Amino acid sequence: MTLAPGHRDMPHDRHHGAGPAPPHSHAASAAPGPSPDHLPGHRHAHAGHHHGDATRRALWIAFGLTAGFAVIEAVGGWLAGSLALVSDAGHMATDAAAFAVALFANAVARRPPSARASYGHARAEVLAAFINALAMLVLIVFIAVEAVRRLLDPVPVAGGVVMVIALAGMAVNVAAAWVLSRATDSINARGALLHVFGDLLGSVAALVAGAVIHFTGWTPVDPLLSLLVVVLILRSTWRLLGESSGVLLERVPAHLDFDAIGRALAALPGVAGVHDLHVWHLSAERVALSAHVALDDAAAWPRVLATARGLLLRDFGIDHVTLQPSWPVGAPAGRAVPVAVRAVAGAQSAAPVGPVGGDQD
Repeated sequence: MTLAPGHRDMPHDRHHGAGPAPPHSHAASAAPGPSPDHLPGHRHAHAGHHHGDATRRALWIAFGLTAGFAVIEAVGGWLAGSLALVSDAGHMATDAAAFAVALFANAVARRPPSARASYGHARAEVLAAFINALAMLVLIVFIAVEAVRRLLDPVPVAGGVVMVIALAGMAVNVAAAWVLSRATDSINARGALLHVFGDLLGSVAALVAGAVIHFTGWTPVDPLLSLLVVVLILRSTWRLLGESSGVLLERVPAHLDFDAIGRALAALPGVAGVHDLHVWHLSAERVALSAHVALDDAAAWPRVLATARGLLLRDFGIDHVTLQPSWPVGAPAGRAVPVAVRAVAGAQSAAPVGPVGGDQD
């Protein structure tokens, strides 16, 4: 059995939409299987509905807490002269805007599929997570530049005020993190939780900076701790950026082995080879697959299809599968094929019929 590398063309079930589907579109639907109410995709839809409700509630609560306290922290940081507080307030304001984007994307993602969006709008959440990650990178650059400036030109900081506001910020961030941690099945919720953890680190840094300045008067600790927070946030932000861009660029999901999937399909009884294999994310949580499957015998297709579906779901968690079968056919196009015909008025009983499905050789 052979496994040919997949050409990087569009996956075959991308033809779904208005108008008739191609002959191979969703061949899996022809295979015998459980009733629709018991299909994995059906269960996924119900689960997604409950996860969506939890995500929306969590995002709304986090938005209210973060936006409200960002104003308080910005005013307090400006009055106290603390970069740690001001940067954390800017971080929280960015987070509030990110939560607003995530809520909008969550609402868009709930829209059903249409003739123009045959997959639905689930990737709106992924796009929002990508935008959030980019916003975090911009904020990281701003804090780093301002911290260096303050190291070169220190400014006075009211340590006691910084401590009080930082403690209140920690309480707000802990509450928001607890709410979001209960809805981490969504990439948007995970992105929002990342923002809140960044806020929490900022509050801790501001608290430590305020204490050091209050008791020792050493002001450089404020920008130094701000730089430490930047480094910690950058690692998680880069991970979120990679995860969301991987979905948008339709890369093979990181948790799946492309070659292992191809070998597993090619090893099925009755399969002569697999080519044009594609594996990609439909949404952040759901994976799709399409492939051409070459068969030894066309009659074996129903059995091969059912076996392949079971294998992909059981071993790789892939429930959205489109497979196109192919099997040995007659002579290639353009070759003259002798065909027996009835004798008419002295004509020969057999004559070559001329090029079939192609140009003359």
